[in-house]
Amino acid sequence: MGILNTSNPTLADVVSRLDGNKKIDTEIIEMMSETNEMLQDLTSIEANGVTEHLTTVRTGLPEVAWRMLNWGVQPSKSTTAQIKDSIGMLSALSEIDKKLALINGWSGMWRLTEDSAFIEAMSQKVQRAVIYGNDKTGVDQILGLAPRYCSGDPKKADNAKNIIDAGGKGNKLTSIWLLCWSPRTLFTTYPKGSRAGISHQDLGEYLTTDADGGKYVCLGTKYDWDLGLVLRDWRYVVRIANIDQEALTDDPQTDGGTDLIRLLMTAKNKLPNLNTGRIAFYCNREVRNALEAQCMNRKNVQLSLDQVSQAHPVLKYAGIPIRIVDALTPTEKRVPFPTKTTESGGASQGGASQEGTTQGGQGNGS
Repeated sequence: MGILNTSNPTLADVVSRLDGNKKIDTEIIEMMSETNEMLQDLTSIEANGVTEHLTTVRTGLPEVAWRMLNWGVQPSKSTTAQIKDSIGMLSALSEIDKKLALINGWSGMWRLTEDSAFIEAMSQKVQRAVIYGNDKTGVDQILGLAPRYCSGDPKKADNAKNIIDAGGKGNKLTSIWLLCWSPRTLFTTYPKGSRAGISHQDLGEYLTTDADGGKYVCLGTKYDWDLGLVLRDWRYVVRIANIDQEALTDDPQTDGGTDLIRLLMTAKNKLPNLNTGRIAFYCNREVRNALEAQCMNRKNVQLSLDQVSQAHPVLKYAGIPIRIVDALTPTEKRVPFPTKTTESGGASQGGASQEGTTQGGQGNGS
C-alpha cells in the first residue's frame, strides 16, 4: 500500500507529505471526503505548469513483427499527441461574526467547523466539474469527463467504444462511470509549486454588511482549490449512459427493467487491465438503491455489501467499490449512438443526434 500511495497518491497522501503545520489542511480534506467519495480514489499529481498541464498522449501503438534468423525488422514508433489541460480556480469566502467567535474560544478548529458548509459546497462543485465541466463555455473551469465521452459513434471518436448504451429514452437519464485512477490513465493536477492546490487564508477581522445593510465586525477566511483533470488513456474510463431512472426495478430478470448488474459486468470487461490503478464505479443515490435491491434478488452475483464500518458500508461489484456521487444528475442529455441496421434491411434509431464531437477523449457534450 505504501508503494501505491507514493506512485499513485490521493489528495490526502499529498497533503500528509507537506511541510509545516498541516493540521487544518488535513481537516479540510477529511471534511471534503465526507461528502465527496470520489476523493478516496482520485490521483493527485503536481502539474508541470501553474495554470495548465501539458501531457503527451499515445494515440497509436508501434508496429511489431515476427522475424526469422538473418532477417531484419522494419523500425517503427508509436504515435503521440500533446494535450493541454487547464487548471480551474475555485474560491469561497467565509465571514463569521466576531462576537460568536469570542464566545466559542476563538480557535482555528472551531472556525473551520463553522466553515464546513463552504468546504462542502467547494467539494460538490469540484465533483460536478470532474463529471460535467466544460472549459469551452467561457467559464474558467476544467474539462470534465462527460464532454469527452458524449457520442456513441466510433466514427467520431475512438472512445465511443467505451460508452455503453443502457437504452433509456426518457426525461430522467443518468450515467454510471467506471474510472481507473493512476498517473498513466486518469488523474487530477494541482499548480506547480503549490500546497496540493488547496489553501486557506485568515483575513482577520473587518467590517462587513448583512443582508439588510447593517454593519458588523466579522472574521474572514478565504478558501481556494486549484485543480485540473488529465485523461491520458481513454481506454480506462467507461461510461454507462442513458440509464432511465424511472425504468429501474428490483428484479429486471422478471419485470423487464434495466439490468444494472449486467451493465456493470460489461463495463468492467472493457478495461484493458484491472491492476493499473485505483478502480471504482460512480453513480447517484437512486442508482445505488436500485443496485442494492437487484443484488438481493439475484443468486451467485458478484455484487456484495462489505461492512467496512457501521457508518460506511461499501457496495462492491467483482471487488470494485461502487461510490455515491451526488453530482451525477438525472437530467442528462441522451448520448447518441449510430443507427443500427436490422437483418430485414430496416433501421432502428440508436438515439437522437447531438451537437459536438469527441476526439481521442476530447470534445463537447453532457
